[in-house]
Amino acid sequence: MAKKITDKEYLLKWREFCENLDNATPIDLTENASDKIKRIKHLEDNPEEWFKYYFPNYYTSEPADFHIKATRRVLKNSEWYEVRSWARELSKSGRTMMEVLYLTMTGKKHNVLLVSNSADNAERLLLPYKANLERNNRLINDYGQQRRIGSWESNEFKTRKNVSFRALGVGQSPRGTRNEAKRPDVILVDDIDTDEICRNEDRVKENVKWIEQALIPTRSISTGLLLIACGNIIAKYCCISEMAKKADKHDIVNIRDEEGKSTWPQKNSEEQIDRVLEIISAASGSKEYFNNPEDDGDIFKELIVDQLPQLRHCDYVVIYADPAPSNKDKTTSSGKGVVVIGRKGIKYGVYKVWLNQMTNAAFVDYMFEAYLYVKNAGVDPINIFIENNTLQDPFYEQVLLPLIFKTGDEKGIALPITPDERKKPDKHVRIEGTLEPKNRLGQLIFNKAEEKNPHMERLMSQFTSFNMKSKKIDGPDAVEGGVVIIENKAAARSVDGIEMFKRKANKYKM
Repeated sequence: MAKKITDKEYLLKWREFCENLDNATPIDLTENASDKIKRIKHLEDNPEEWFKYYFPNYYTSEPADFHIKATRRVLKNSEWYEVRSWARELSKSGRTMMEVLYLTMTGKKHNVLLVSNSADNAERLLLPYKANLERNNRLINDYGQQRRIGSWESNEFKTRKNVSFRALGVGQSPRGTRNEAKRPDVILVDDIDTDEICRNEDRVKENVKWIEQALIPTRSISTGLLLIACGNIIAKYCCISEMAKKADKHDIVNIRDEEGKSTWPQKNSEEQIDRVLEIISAASGSKEYFNNPEDDGDIFKELIVDQLPQLRHCDYVVIYADPAPSNKDKTTSSGKGVVVIGRKGIKYGVYKVWLNQMTNAAFVDYMFEAYLYVKNAGVDPINIFIENNTLQDPFYEQVLLPLIFKTGDEKGIALPITPDERKKPDKHVRIEGTLEPKNRLGQLIFNKAEEKNPHMERLMSQFTSFNMKSKKIDGPDAVEGGVVIIENKAAARSVDGIEMFKRKANKYKM
């Protein structure tokens, strides 16, 4: 539950907002009336310039293409329903505020409701609107004083231009919300989901029901409504994902695009993004920055992490490499993985893993690292299998093999590679069918010595978040490939043993 803000904390925050606005919005006191009118008209005809002039402390970087397109949609359509699942640091709330204040200052919208997961949080999110209307020197200079005596509270206020703003927590009654004869023509839903709420599907259903049956019907049918919901997809089932099903536009923008590049390079550099992702877990990064929650797995509930026997004491050891036909190192599409798996008795140990979105060169380097890891452990012979199904071929022949040979020449190592050309069914079905029983019976063990390795953390996160709709399952897919190879080897050895026993038995028959 959101912490209730005290009166003292609110006052301190208010003063900070006001001081920042005073400093950020100086005006030209020598400007004549004619120039002022022309300047205002020019700004209103060019919304990006309007934002930049009136909100310099929010408009700190030039916008990305997705910002500009989103604003065009909102300003073009009087009736519009948009869900913005923009990653953290992409200015969901900031841009939305600038758009709404543009529409209200220019007389296009008149009654704004802002809704969040609690009344306190809604009030906090409404604070920048109130502060700008009261203390933004440029807005006041061009559009007049906005503060209206007797109607200026932190959770509800009305401007002198007769525009009303109200903050509501989900579940509160919005009925009767009017600005004289005007019903709400702007509804903003921001930060509606919390981890606590999303753990209980009934609470999510209750909140969605409130939005659809209580909140939205406060509108007028005959007047256009702008409905914007800002929020990331933090769970498989959440208010944002349900609202998106009804929206005119569900705009999903991650911190990086499908090419692995920053979606807002004017603000967030590759190095800055790398730094943030390095110091948080893979699951947190996927949820907060890639709209891909990994906390809702329903198959691998618990994983066993324990000490493993020395690799050379295993009955079988396999290196399994799973490439993806892409040369991007930061893409949100399929990743690449190399795993070292050993079997002792009936137990399978995941000894070492290299798992990430990576370039082909990095993938091949990891294959050589895996080879040396196994060799230095005293294992002989060494078996390396690489997936080569219809998706990889001719990628394997034309791209990977030449790169492997080139790297091998440089390192003086000839990798003993065998392509895995099995025809495979759906990977979700394979992973569940092969690995879930072993995990449940305590036969799949992850190396405790590697527990803090980011690659092993990434692998375990993909397991615990695994469900039949998961997108990032490259690690479990590689583990499944290695386990099946070992199972086939064990079965073949068993058959050979039986045949040898039969031959010996026949030899000594009377």
